[in-house]
Amino acid sequence: MENKFSFKSIDFKEIIRQYTSKWYLFLLAIIFCLGIAFLYNRYTAPLYDAQARIKIEMEGNNNPELAVFQDLGAFQGQMNPIIDEIEIIKSRSNFVEVVKKLQLNTQIFRLGNILDSEIYRDSPFNLNFKESDSIVSQSGFSFYLNVMSDATFGYKRQEDEPYKQNTFGSNISTPLGDMIITPSVENIKIYKDNEFRIVIRPATVVADSYRGRVQITPLERSSNILSLYLQDRIQHRAQDIINELIAVYNENAIEDKKIAADKTSNFIDARITEIYSNLYNVDQSAEEFKTNRGITDISSESNINLSVGMENRQQLESASLQLNMASSMKDMVENQDGYEILPSNLGLSDQTITGTTARYNQLVAERNRLLESSSNLNPVVQNLDKELNTLKSSLLSSLNNTTGNLELQINSLARQQSRINSRIYSAPGNERELRDITRKLETTESLYLYLLEKREEAQIAFASASPPSSIVDAAYSTSSAPVAPNKMINYVAALFLGFVLPFMFIYVSGLLDNTLNSKQDLESVVGNNIPVIAELPKIGKKDRKIVKKDDRSVLAESLRILRTNLNYIQKSQKSSPDNLIFITSSVPGEGKTFISSNLAKIYADTGKKVLLVGADIRNPKLYDFFSSDENVEVGKGIQTRRSTKAGLTEFLVNSDLKVQDITVPAHINENEIDLIFSGKIPPNPTELLMNPRMGELFEKVSKMYDYVIVDTAPLMVVTDTLLISEYASQILYVVKAGATELKVIDFPLKLKEEGKLKGLSFVVNNVKQSELGYGGKYGYGYGKSVKKWWNFS
Repeated sequence: MENKFSFKSIDFKEIIRQYTSKWYLFLLAIIFCLGIAFLYNRYTAPLYDAQARIKIEMEGNNNPELAVFQDLGAFQGQMNPIIDEIEIIKSRSNFVEVVKKLQLNTQIFRLGNILDSEIYRDSPFNLNFKESDSIVSQSGFSFYLNVMSDATFGYKRQEDEPYKQNTFGSNISTPLGDMIITPSVENIKIYKDNEFRIVIRPATVVADSYRGRVQITPLERSSNILSLYLQDRIQHRAQDIINELIAVYNENAIEDKKIAADKTSNFIDARITEIYSNLYNVDQSAEEFKTNRGITDISSESNINLSVGMENRQQLESASLQLNMASSMKDMVENQDGYEILPSNLGLSDQTITGTTARYNQLVAERNRLLESSSNLNPVVQNLDKELNTLKSSLLSSLNNTTGNLELQINSLARQQSRINSRIYSAPGNERELRDITRKLETTESLYLYLLEKREEAQIAFASASPPSSIVDAAYSTSSAPVAPNKMINYVAALFLGFVLPFMFIYVSGLLDNTLNSKQDLESVVGNNIPVIAELPKIGKKDRKIVKKDDRSVLAESLRILRTNLNYIQKSQKSSPDNLIFITSSVPGEGKTFISSNLAKIYADTGKKVLLVGADIRNPKLYDFFSSDENVEVGKGIQTRRSTKAGLTEFLVNSDLKVQDITVPAHINENEIDLIFSGKIPPNPTELLMNPRMGELFEKVSKMYDYVIVDTAPLMVVTDTLLISEYASQILYVVKAGATELKVIDFPLKLKEEGKLKGLSFVVNNVKQSELGYGGKYGYGYGKSVKKWWNFS
């Protein structure tokens, strides 16, 4: 199928115009974002960085055999021990210790007009609490201080309180107990007459803050070198924190080794003392046993008896095995109903049984082959049966003899084994007791020597204990300039955001906008079958509602275009009558009365006789419209707000009234038109409009006037306009830009297809001047001098 989509169908110029027409949004957004970036760069406290590198000394991790497989990626799923060391370095306890050593939980800020500057090293005073450091490090509070002189200062708890004068060295009561503030001789004069805010926070809170900000990463995947990185508002403090963290990590590791070595040495010493006592007791027991029993060497006789007993036991087990196999063979032969293959090569010592069994199996196999092609009555099969019976009887006889001989042999070997056992058991139990004593002696002695060796190893390990890491690079700053905020990146980001935000706003607004905005939008919906004959500009609240005679405004030119296009359509359709122009809309407020009144005025400018009829009898607006314009004068004796003279509704009800009785002359900007107001609001407007006098009225006025402009009711709200649409020569359907939804246009189009609206044309009202013409490409206002916005003269 041919793809009908083409880039030629996309109006890229129109898409670009939608954004360029709102250039002021881009300008304002860029100025706003750049302003925010300037304020952020100006008033954000700068951040400095510090970086250090250490090498982790891995113990017991050098295995060259596994290194080959690790290079091949065979152990990628295993945990890298470097990761464990990173977690140990970033442990909460390490950071708490760093905070306490550097006193990071106490911050001193010198108050400024906009930003407060923090003082890290050169503090003008020192804080001393009488309470223990553990209590202070777990608490938090803040206070304000003003250095008045070298000996006095002001103190207050809250910002809005007055300072209370104190002398340096005096006790000050705080929630953490008594506090003593002493001056720093070197720096107190520098900060005279300055105000300070001192903040004391719990050490654990500060530790958690730095723990989350310190970044520890290996240089490479398998590298033992770690990089420690930190950003902080004070450059020296960032360096001190990293250096102190490395020192604390090494100290804690050495302390852990010392504790482990001490515990190991204490345990080994206790065990050596106990085992030495046991070793002495065992030696003494062995000596007393041999002396009392007179034992020299009784192991030779025992060894001989054990060897003979072992050989006899093997013969007994072999005979028992032969007996079991012969008995099983005998039972199998006796219980055999037919002729089946018997197990062979069972290992029986009687070769007669083995030969008979082999012959028997051979005949059984031959018999089975014959039976495959013959029956049991075959003479050959019967001869084989006789021979098999003979072999079976011979085999049973041999098995009976074998089992009998084996039983006699087993009984003899059993009696012999009993005699050997009795000789072994009849030996004195001295050998067994002596062996027990010897084993205890050997075990105790080996354990004693092992513990002595381990004690020496533990002492050597502690004496040679080294830190788990070595410093490759101490903490240093990668740049003397702050790393944040990055002013250039912030300005570029603000500039980019200034472009993107209006673009997204316009794009999303376009996606969400389901209303008509211009003549071009309406033409894309209705197509070429129904004409969109004009578009009228949006006017302000203070602008005139009725155009003047020689008006050269955009509104006047738009109305003249509407008049010209209407005349062309009337001539091309050649309907009779051709001067009844009905003006309607979808809902109230879309400008049909406004267009009706101005269209009547534009026709009157050409010298034509024009009648304006208010046919919206439910919600008449013609009264308000004409009474509110200073350039409109309604006929003598007629009230402008609500005429007491009969109108359309009275004409339809009272058959005695004539057209002249309900017509009101009006003088509008040096031109005269006649008006027929809607009259009083009836209780039955639908039935009233179906009165035949409505057709009579239109027939008469079409002959009396050159043009009859009828302001009708909205189509989607009531059916009034449809009831009288058959009298119209032309129906102008007014849509309001920015208000009428696209789906609403389907309603008049459907009525057009059903034949309920004839001579349908569209007029777009309330179009922004930037959208006038075809998407704002060609606007109105020819001949009008427009002052540029930058020209103030």
